[in-house]
Amino acid sequence: MSRHAAIGIGSNLASRWGGRRETILHATEAVAALDGVRLLRSSDLIETEPVGGPEQGRFLNGALLLEVGCGVDPAGLLAKLHAIERDHGRVRPDPIRWGPRALDLDLLMLGDLVRTEEAPILPHPRMHEREFVLEPLASIAPDLLHPLTGRSVAEHLHELLGNSEQAAS
Repeated sequence: MSRHAAIGIGSNLASRWGGRRETILHATEAVAALDGVRLLRSSDLIETEPVGGPEQGRFLNGALLLEVGCGVDPAGLLAKLHAIERDHGRVRPDPIRWGPRALDLDLLMLGDLVRTEEAPILPHPRMHEREFVLEPLASIAPDLLHPLTGRSVAEHLHELLGNSEQAAS
């Protein structure tokens, strides 16, 4: 039995693999090559303003939808994602919270798994509050259900955008 995993991917610094776009494309290939993982879809990349942290360059953000085997556990998958980040120049722990980075891979969801006590916390606790996560994810998996809210990624994006438009008026 397999399940879907949603991964957020972003970069606002070059790496040894090239600029932001090349770094993300190379990291996507690395994720797709992981044992027990099959890349189903990858979103287009969007350019976004950084959230929190110091003044820094804009991000390219995207999302990946994976099919993972039942033998893939969340902590093991997250460790593999962190290894890919390290290979692309990411230092953990981050010297600056929400600072610039060559690569950011976030495990957003793993099937309908809910984890609140141990890392990784699933679903990602802030994913439904972040347009830079929801927009690319909705483009490849709009009907993916958030296991805590029972609402789709597209519904969360619509609500977030509606609230943004109301706040701006």
